[in-house]
Amino acid sequence: MKNKIHHNKMTVINGGHFSDLEGFYEEISTVFMKDTDWRVGTLDGFDDILYGGFGVFENSEN
Repeated sequence: MKNKIHHNKMTVINGGHFSDLEGFYEEISTVFMKDTDWRVGTLDGFDDILYGGFGVFENSEN
């Protein structure tokens, strides 16, 4: 049986770029939604990004 190679995308959230929840939202908006007009403003929105389909995880990438 051949081993499958998985090419997973890695995204880094730099904790040094924020010190409060508003800063966290700005950081994840910058990192995950860099090519869109949409900004993250809630943990529910962050969950939506992680679920995939838009931002850096377009087309349901993981």
